[in-house]
Amino acid sequence: MDSHTTDNLIRHGTPAFKRTNLALFAAGLATFGLLYCVQPLMPQFSQHYGISAATSALSLSLTTGVLAFAMLFAGGVSDALGRKSVMVASLLSSAVLVLLTALMPNWYALLGLRTLLGITLSGLPAVAMTYLTEEMHTESIGLGMGLYISGSAIGGMSGRLIAGVVADFAGWRVGVGVVGVIGLIAGLVFWKALPPSRHFHPQALRWRALFSRFAGIFRDAGLPWLFLEGFLLLGAFVTVYNYLGYRLLAPPFRLSQTVVGLIFGIYLVGTFSSAWMGHLAGKLGRRKVLWTAFALMLLGVALTMTASLALIIVGLTAITFGFFGGHSIVSSWVGRRGGAAKAQASSMYLFSYYMGSSVAGWSGGLFYAADRWPGVALFVGALVLAGLLIALRLYRLPPLPQWATPPTPMSKGAMP
Repeated sequence: MDSHTTDNLIRHGTPAFKRTNLALFAAGLATFGLLYCVQPLMPQFSQHYGISAATSALSLSLTTGVLAFAMLFAGGVSDALGRKSVMVASLLSSAVLVLLTALMPNWYALLGLRTLLGITLSGLPAVAMTYLTEEMHTESIGLGMGLYISGSAIGGMSGRLIAGVVADFAGWRVGVGVVGVIGLIAGLVFWKALPPSRHFHPQALRWRALFSRFAGIFRDAGLPWLFLEGFLLLGAFVTVYNYLGYRLLAPPFRLSQTVVGLIFGIYLVGTFSSAWMGHLAGKLGRRKVLWTAFALMLLGVALTMTASLALIIVGLTAITFGFFGGHSIVSSWVGRRGGAAKAQASSMYLFSYYMGSSVAGWSGGLFYAADRWPGVALFVGALVLAGLLIALRLYRLPPLPQWATPPTPMSKGAMP
């Protein structure tokens, strides 16, 4: 980049940086609150509609599965229409769909709107990553990405907590409706606060070129493995949160929906771990830190096998800390290795990431039906162990030449 272009990038400490992080915090709050608000309600869906845990999980798995496919094209659409306009339309339309979900008369109508939600939500996550890589200075992007993921952590926690607690007192429809209203307000904040793109150049949507760029990213030695890491990270994490509520509501714990929702407030750990581990990876190198996230998650899964509620909470904390730290590291690594195809690399990473939620999140219900929580823990442990082995393989991945992408904090001595 020339000096004029570099001077126009958003840097830490500037008003533009504060506005960007306020906007993306609101976006994370809305997106992940709207997406995950049904998760604590799955036991209520099972009871109300007389359906299995795996069927109830479709309220999330269908959304994330459609979301995964739609995000493959969201980056290309934003190349043609602009980053901010696509993200604003995504947030506001998604909030409206969640509000409508609270009014649906039966299970199949609810699933239909949750499926549409996967399409509308797709306009934000992949494009947000691309916006950050285009608009932020490389010395600030690690912190910016970490803060965005922190906002998603609070959003995911708030959606679960608010929906669960309100449902305990006023029913699940009111709980979902409250989350929809919060999402709508957050979408309006995002619209007003986010600075317009200064480094975006519109490109006509050419499908052949788009597929060519997608094919090109698979020639990189590291990106396919990073995509698989995303699948394993979110697949393991969502499976735990999908089915742990069933265990805690049942004997011997017999906790209320409100207490389970409060326990899921552990999600807030992600607001710290994503920024802290992202910063640590910036100092020591991503390859040197990523494996520790999976090791911590594996320890957490083991602790959830105990009969002690205190140890289960500690285990859930370790899983949450490791997940958000790992996601922060892997997502920034994808942006680094994506080069000129950053939008497509981000889209493919998020495709794998949300397919993990859809496929593993639903499959965990089969393990729950077969052997209750021990079956789920065995399944999740296998996913995390696979992620740990891949992280150790990535430790030996040759770094990119320094000229391949603009300089990053990694160029100050640590391997990227």
